Amino acid sequence: MASVSTPGFSACPACAVAPAAEDLAQRAQAGSVPPARLMLSLPTAHCAACMSTVERGLGAVPGVSDARVNLTLKRVAVEAAPEVDAAQLIAVLAGLGYEAHELDAGTLSMTETDRQGRDLLMRLGVAGFAMMNVMLLSVAVWSGAEAETRDLFHWISALIALPTVAFAGQPFFRSALTALKARRLGMDVPISLAILLAAGLSLFETIEGGRHTYFDAAVALTFFLLAGRYLDHRTRAVARSAAQELAALEVPRAQRLQDGQEVEVPIAELRLGDLIRVRPGGRVPADGVVTEGASELDRSLLTGESLPARAAPGTDVSAGEVNLTGPLTVRVTAAGRDSSLHRMADLVAVAESVKNKYTSLADRAALIYAPGVHLLSLAAFLGWLWLSGDLRLAVNIAVAVLIITCPCALGLAVPAVVTAASGRLFRKGLLIKDGTALERLAEVDTVVFDKTGTLTLGMPEPENLADHPAADLQLAAALAGASSHPLARALAQGVAALGLPPAEVTDLREVPGYGIEGRWQGRRVRLGRAEWLDATPEAATATYLETGEGRPRAFTFTDRLRPGAEAAVRTLAAQGKAVHLISGDSAAAVQAMAARLGIAHWVAGALPEDKAARLAAMAAAGHKVLMVGDGLNDTAALAAAHVSVSPASALDAARVASDIVLLGTDLALLAEAADLSRRAVRRIKENFAISAAYNLIAVPIALMGLATPLAAALAMSASSITVSLNALRLR
Repeated sequence: MASVSTPGFSACPACAVAPAAEDLAQRAQAGSVPPARLMLSLPTAHCAACMSTVERGLGAVPGVSDARVNLTLKRVAVEAAPEVDAAQLIAVLAGLGYEAHELDAGTLSMTETDRQGRDLLMRLGVAGFAMMNVMLLSVAVWSGAEAETRDLFHWISALIALPTVAFAGQPFFRSALTALKARRLGMDVPISLAILLAAGLSLFETIEGGRHTYFDAAVALTFFLLAGRYLDHRTRAVARSAAQELAALEVPRAQRLQDGQEVEVPIAELRLGDLIRVRPGGRVPADGVVTEGASELDRSLLTGESLPARAAPGTDVSAGEVNLTGPLTVRVTAAGRDSSLHRMADLVAVAESVKNKYTSLADRAALIYAPGVHLLSLAAFLGWLWLSGDLRLAVNIAVAVLIITCPCALGLAVPAVVTAASGRLFRKGLLIKDGTALERLAEVDTVVFDKTGTLTLGMPEPENLADHPAADLQLAAALAGASSHPLARALAQGVAALGLPPAEVTDLREVPGYGIEGRWQGRRVRLGRAEWLDATPEAATATYLETGEGRPRAFTFTDRLRPGAEAAVRTLAAQGKAVHLISGDSAAAVQAMAARLGIAHWVAGALPEDKAARLAAMAAAGHKVLMVGDGLNDTAALAAAHVSVSPASALDAARVASDIVLLGTDLALLAEAADLSRRAVRRIKENFAISAAYNLIAVPIALMGLATPLAAALAMSASSITVSLNALRLR
């Protein structure tokens, strides 16, 4: 039976609408699934109703003690007794209407936690609490406390501030130490010096009984800088490696044939020449050649081809393909690290390392800014020491210069803008995963789309039901109801939507690789491939009904266009971007889609390595490419692109490899995101200008000795607030 595959997307059995608000809130956070004995991927789970349905359904299985769904990762973690296996749970989920695949929980466990985010948030809370208390003590000193009272408040401030700085400032200190060991000056070197010198000078003044200390300045610096660092971390939403996600998609166990018996073994134990059994609905665990059986293979996740491929003795199969209809016996030709799935994971790992070399605007500014700050502070110290001979005065002025030029505003310039822009896009349905994604999106001049599941929803729809009499529709629905084939399901649902009950058909039997047959009114009837029924093919995607009377009837299908696809292509082209369509689908299907959307540049039959190679060629020619895709075959290209987008319905690995996730279904948001990214970059540059203007005014004041470290800290805070307010204009 011909087919349009549904990689990464199918109708949500619990709801047919956009994800609920609770789900969107969950998607905004980097969640994690707790460790469990079994881990299953749920590519079709979309909403809170899906979550409750799956958890209740699995919780009712004997032996299952706990089932937790994470909608962000589209994954369920199951704690169960040893006798409960993944196949049993997958069957239960199939009965509930959810596609599921077993994942290797061990492969994923290394990247499930977000320790860095929790660590930054904890340090931010400590710094904020300490800052409020130290400032309260400072108010008493500013109000005129003298002698022993003033000294007591200074010592109490020291007891609060020094441990706080030592604990909360560790992210900056570690980064600065690493930079110095590498003999370079990063943004955190002047930050660390400013914090340590402010605290150290304050301790010196406290010991000497000085009138002024700057513990509040040291703690305030730490707090503001941690706020910027945490904002930056949240916008980046550090994700698991796409290469590890790909490796986890490999089936962890296989059914090996030994002396004619099936024995379940780990993938690592498979050897060249082993015979393995792949049941209908199962994923092929290793590369090999079919030796026995006939079926159809869904290769869409690997190649993007929307029509299932025939499988018969002699057919080559690859790890990751899905066996649709009949059992297959496969002789292993490559397993484990040598399989095609792992070769694709290697492609993704290489592409990720290349993209991670992108330097943000803030990093580039820091290369110039950091050395200048140190030289200026050193010049102030040496100059005032030479002019006055007063070491205490020289140190005070040097510290004031270092604090007033501390790159707090520069550190907030990018995350403040990115957070404001990300919040706006999230409310519209786009989740920014990477902190530099908006900067890279603003540079894009070329857009590459995948077809199935990206420009389309990957959902076949019967398009000519009105051309058939009710009797044929009822008969077709009865036959289609006996199959799990994508076209059969779509046909049965389409007829049911018309309110027509299926006909009474007996002796239903699915013929793997061909279709379904049965008996109706004493005649044999069939629904399936054109060649099986000796029918003349009428469309690229169609199935045929043979009733025993007249010629077989064709039911043709079309892939539903994703909402906003036409508007996205049109607007992106109007913005001056070149639009390409690169798909693993057939030439006829790709050409028809390109013509439908007005895309002049298209490529059909592209394998995963072909997509990555074409993007690399575009990059070598100087183009900045935005890749939009959803399947396993797109992951290498998504990782290699200058910036990438995938729908929330995409395969886990594709969403992990991408920089931006489309939470809804409307592709028109891509053009809006491209426009907003350009405005965000303008705001970032404006923030740099604000920071520079502030330094031009404040630095001479500090150099002349007219600003104490405390005044410098207040001026620095004012510049940071100004930068944040400018960023909020994007909202």
